[in-house]
Amino acid sequence: MTHLLRKKPLTQSESNPVEHGIDPAKTVGGQAVIEGVMMRAPSAWSVAVRQPDGQITARRNDLTRLSERNRWAKIPFIRGIFVLGESLTLGFKALSWSAQVATEEEEKPLTGAQIGWTMALAFIFFAGVFILLPALAAGAVSEDSDLLFSTLEGVIRLVLFIGYIWLIGRSSEIARVFEYHGAEHMSIHAYEAGDPLTIEAVSKYPPEHPRCGTNFLLIVVLGSIVIFSFLGQPGWVFLIVSRILGIPIIAGLAYELIRFSGTRPGPLADILARPGIWLQKLTTSVPEDDQIEVAISSLVVALDEEQLEDVTARGELPAFALSVREDARTGDL
Repeated sequence: MTHLLRKKPLTQSESNPVEHGIDPAKTVGGQAVIEGVMMRAPSAWSVAVRQPDGQITARRNDLTRLSERNRWAKIPFIRGIFVLGESLTLGFKALSWSAQVATEEEEKPLTGAQIGWTMALAFIFFAGVFILLPALAAGAVSEDSDLLFSTLEGVIRLVLFIGYIWLIGRSSEIARVFEYHGAEHMSIHAYEAGDPLTIEAVSKYPPEHPRCGTNFLLIVVLGSIVIFSFLGQPGWVFLIVSRILGIPIIAGLAYELIRFSGTRPGPLADILARPGIWLQKLTTSVPEDDQIEVAISSLVVALDEEQLEDVTARGELPAFALSVREDARTGDL
């Protein structure tokens, strides 16, 4: 494999992109999809996918930051809930389109109702398996001991979460998604460090990233363990209600911690990011060169003209990325 011939990637501390921090308004995010990568730049988002014939195809959609369109998205601890909602919406759209392209199915955009139902089912699954199930299981065996209840609930929740990630990673299809996940992170590392967007420059970065959604989910899980421990062992009705209503509160807190650790390098940020970086050993892998090509292409497509000029000034952009940008279709998925 190509990646086995590369030099060892930089460590997380060695690859810290900006010594004095990153402007949150200029950060780039993303998500791995089926045989591709979705990228979210400040003024647009894109998704690039490797087709069965080996060519890369992409879509680009203009979309300014949520904070510029919604005043609630500017308020700390509340904005995280809105950002999460938009991220899930874009993620479902990108995932659906990538699956259609990768399998050569007829492209059919998701309707608002389909996205809504999918998000609702995802929330129910997460809340049911990782929030309610541990509480109900702990309550069934802890009798009247608040300490035993809180300990069991936390242990069960953490084991379920990590075990689920490990289990799905055994699938060869998901393993490839995890490789694209690494390519996404490595490309963002290079972009935010001011490096050229070439395969060689991107390859030196680690596949883990402090602003990853895996970090976010882990903080939600760990945060729920801490916060719910103060509630003791309530009655069944209050237990269920408190766990469900607590999710958006914890999510808002998790977003602020991720935002801080991913944009303000330093000892505290490193401590906050470290558990998520460790967990990403399960959700990311060092990608092949052709997967990095897809990630670079997606990022180049998402950038506006001014950002593209800045990247070009660092070094000549790969011809494949410019070709994908030129041929990219526009419009919502």
